[in-house]
Amino acid sequence: MPDDIARWLTEHASPLSTLTPGAPHDDLEPLGVTLRDVRIVGLGESTHGTREFFRLKHRIVEFLVREAGFTTLAMEASASAARALDAYVRHGTGDPARLITRLGFWTWRTEEMLDLIEWLRAHNRGLSEDRQVRFVGIDPQRCTDSLEALAAFLHQVAPERADDVRELEVLAQAHPASRPDPQQALLRRAEALTGFLEDHREKFAPHTTADAMDEALEHARILTRAADLVTRSPDLRSGENSVFAVRDRYMADAVTRHVDDDPQARVIVWAHNGHLAKGTYGDAVPALGSRLRERYGDAYYALALLFGKGSFLARRANNPQGPPVRHRIGTGARSLEARLATAAPGDYYADLRTAGPSPETAQWLRAPHMQRSFGAVVPRLVYRFHMAPLVPAGDYDGIAFVARSTCSRPLPSLET
Repeated sequence: MPDDIARWLTEHASPLSTLTPGAPHDDLEPLGVTLRDVRIVGLGESTHGTREFFRLKHRIVEFLVREAGFTTLAMEASASAARALDAYVRHGTGDPARLITRLGFWTWRTEEMLDLIEWLRAHNRGLSEDRQVRFVGIDPQRCTDSLEALAAFLHQVAPERADDVRELEVLAQAHPASRPDPQQALLRRAEALTGFLEDHREKFAPHTTADAMDEALEHARILTRAADLVTRSPDLRSGENSVFAVRDRYMADAVTRHVDDDPQARVIVWAHNGHLAKGTYGDAVPALGSRLRERYGDAYYALALLFGKGSFLARRANNPQGPPVRHRIGTGARSLEARLATAAPGDYYADLRTAGPSPETAQWLRAPHMQRSFGAVVPRLVYRFHMAPLVPAGDYDGIAFVARSTCSRPLPSLET
C-alpha cells in the first residue's frame, strides 16, 4: 500500500469506539453526515458467520432508524417467511426465535439476529403504524409460508383449486437451479395460479377482505418468482438470464418496490458484500447493488464489511446440509484486508466518496485488488484462498473494517 493511502486512511477513517449494540452513537455521527441524502444503504458482509458483523450492523441499524429516519430493514432472506417476522416486529405476534428459523437460511438463526429483532420490536412498541420500522425479506426462496397461506386462502374462497398449491409444494425448500427445466412447467403453474387470483378478485370480494386478497396475491407472486429461479439452468454462461443474475434482479426489484411505493421510505439492505457491490460479482453477475445504483444513483450507498483475521461459521461443501462449523484464517499478505489492517489499527470505517484524495490515492482506490469472500458454504481446506476481485471505490462507497472476527452464535435449535 503506498504511503499516501495509509496517510489518507489515517486522516479520513473514523474509529469505531465499540461494536456493542445499544452503545452511544457518537462515533457514527460522521456516517450520518455522509448518508444525509441517501435513501438506500447496503450493509454488506464478507462472511455470513461473523459475530462482529452482526453486532456492528445492529448498531448501524439502531443509528439509522433513530437518528436518520430509516423506515425498512430489507434482508437477503425468504420474502415468504419474512412477512410473519414483520408482523412480530410491528405487533408482537408470534415467537421471534421460531420465526427467525423459518427465514430459510442457517445464517440468520443466531443469537445476534434475535437480539436485532427484539430491538426492532422494542423500538416499534407504542409507535403509530406509520412510524414503525418494517422488516422485509427480498429473496424469493424457501416458500413454506406462502404455500400455507395460499392453501388456507383457497380453502376459504375456492376449495376446488386446492390442487394448484399442492403442485407447487417443492418450492418449500428447493433452491435456485435445483430443478432445471427449459419449459419451466413449474413456473407456468405458479403464473396460472397468480392469474386466477387476479382475475377473480371481484368474485372473491364477498368472501374475504381486501387485505387478505392482497396478501394472497403477494404470496402467489413470491411463488412465481421462486418457481422461475428453481427451474432455471445453473449454466453461468447465460449472462443476464443466469439464475444468479435473475436472483439479484428479483432482490433489487423487491427493494425498489418499497422505495418507490413510499416517497418517505428509506431502506437498509442487509446482504453479502457481493450482492451489494455497484458492479458485478462471481462470473460477471450484475449485482443487486448495481441495479440500485443504476436506478437511484448516489441515493444508493454500498458499505462493505471486511475483517482482518479470526474465525467465522460456514457449512462445509462436503456436507452442505450439515451444521455450520468454525473456520479460521489469518490476515494473510495479498488481500485488501491485509493492507487495511496494516494501514490503520483497530475497527473503523472509511467513506470512499470523500473528495480530495491525492492522485496516487485516487488511482489506488480505482485500481483492481482482491478481497476475501466466504458464502454460507465453503470448501473444507482451500477456503483460505477464496478471493474475489474488487475496485474499492468502484464497487463500494464505504468500507467498515473489523480487526478480528469471531463466530456468530447459533440459536439452540442449531447447536450440535
